[in-house]
Amino acid sequence: MERLRTGILVFDNVEVLDFAGPFEVFSRTRTVPGTDSRRTYDSAPFDVFTVAATRAPVRATGDLEVVRRHGFADAPHIDLLVVPGGFGTRALLADAPMLDWLRATAAKADLVTSVCTGALLYAKAGLLAGKRATTHWASLDLLASLDPTITVERGARFVEDGVVTSAGVSAGIDMAFRIVERVCGREVAEETARYIEYRRS
Repeated sequence: MERLRTGILVFDNVEVLDFAGPFEVFSRTRTVPGTDSRRTYDSAPFDVFTVAATRAPVRATGDLEVVRRHGFADAPHIDLLVVPGGFGTRALLADAPMLDWLRATAAKADLVTSVCTGALLYAKAGLLAGKRATTHWASLDLLASLDPTITVERGARFVEDGVVTSAGVSAGIDMAFRIVERVCGREVAEETARYIEYRRS
């Protein structure tokens, strides 16, 4: 099975559930149902890995230390890009190499997604121009100010308009299940939700 290479960006002060929620959903998805199928990668449709700008460990919120699997220099081609949020996104809005990497990676990816304030980085990189999008409720106005051509969807759990953006923190799990449904079908998404005992909204 050709697995979708799913790169999840991590950075200092990334929100833990923003990246860990989608990581759990994608890494636990199997096209063959049941507990035993999760013991191998034989029916795993996603190859999930973290990626960061540098080799240094990332300090997420709550001082959780995260070791990324790949850096920008050695990351494989990314089919599905996931950009989480957190307070660390504010500093990255002025990080030109990060924004350049996002533009280049998104241009080659089949699916481009964000969780929470990860949408701010896409907006700053020009990837949401003329699109509908959402983010954490506390950053909706900031999202609108970064690019006035964005139609900010207030109150949406996630928005699909070329780029798939989701609201804050736990909304990334719902966004991830929507991607699973798009890629693998509703039955696989529902079985995966049952496996991790998550009630989809």
